[in-house]
Amino acid sequence: MLKVGIVGLPNVGKSTLFNALTLSTNAQSANYPFCTIEPNVGVVLVPDERLNILAPLVKTTQIVPTTIQFVDIAGLVKGASKGEGLGNQFLANIRECDAIIQVVRCFDDANIIHVEGKINPIDDIETINTELALADIASLENIQKRIAKQVKAGDKEAKIENDAIEKLLKLLEDGKFISVDDNFTEDEKNAIKHFHLMMIKPVIYCTNVAEVDLKDGNDYVKLVEDYAKTHNAQVVKICAELESQLVELGEDEAKNYLNELGVENSGIEKMIKSAYDLLNLRTYITAGEKEVKAWTIKKGTKAPQAAGVIHTDFEKGFIRAEVVSYDDFVSSKSWAGAREKGLARLEGKEYVVQDGDIMLFRFAN
Repeated sequence: MLKVGIVGLPNVGKSTLFNALTLSTNAQSANYPFCTIEPNVGVVLVPDERLNILAPLVKTTQIVPTTIQFVDIAGLVKGASKGEGLGNQFLANIRECDAIIQVVRCFDDANIIHVEGKINPIDDIETINTELALADIASLENIQKRIAKQVKAGDKEAKIENDAIEKLLKLLEDGKFISVDDNFTEDEKNAIKHFHLMMIKPVIYCTNVAEVDLKDGNDYVKLVEDYAKTHNAQVVKICAELESQLVELGEDEAKNYLNELGVENSGIEKMIKSAYDLLNLRTYITAGEKEVKAWTIKKGTKAPQAAGVIHTDFEKGFIRAEVVSYDDFVSSKSWAGAREKGLARLEGKEYVVQDGDIMLFRFAN
């Protein structure tokens, strides 16, 4: 399951956002640093309106969306990489995540203290990034010491690791998130996977604004957007306090309220989809009388491996897949209709599954 860590300085709205994300009050919210001591974990459904449209067509009421696991990680402060606050514990939690959502305070409120005493979203971002980078540097230097003798002895794998570390250390000095695609050989990329670094993870900057700024943003948001453009990151605007209140409303009432604010979709919905897209994930769907279910795969996944997401036996015994695109299935109104129109096709082992494919697998027992 995709695992996304929610990070930020204390009192920026992380736990409020987490509560809204998971439709719960599991994460205590309080106006002081280190309110969150242990990471809270919640599993969140990925919104996908296609499932609701498909269900009546295949005559089922069972809808199973795909999911993301969100981890609410306690507020980091300057010195976290050296163990300040509860730094070491929380940095370890971030290493286990696939992507990072960094919540950035973009609202003024004299009643909610800021750990640095002032509102400056870029300073906040760079404080977090610096701590993550320093922790990664320390981790890489430890690996370098451990493999030094092997490098000296001419060990090929150790040499590749050391070359990758040298490149990483230079890049990390800037305190910026790193795209390994741009700077490393294939062998080095494979080595880097085992380093468990934080600064190579995809990142979304979540600008937490007041309700009045949800539609058009404010000067703080503009600063973050400009920063993200030059730092290979995405930005999602959200009002965490509002989202936590929307949880208490019915779905229609919540949508109506958002429309009154001039906002089409929930910020949470945008954030979930952004996290999903950020990791190049795609969804294929199985649809029948038993259920309509979404399955998560990486972009570029071939049919046998997609079948293996359901069960390893499906991949081992894969024969072929019957496939209909989502739009063709909806226009045909059923499997039978798609077959009659010639829109259902049989695909083999080399077929690359597309987002929204409706699939039926045939496999040998």
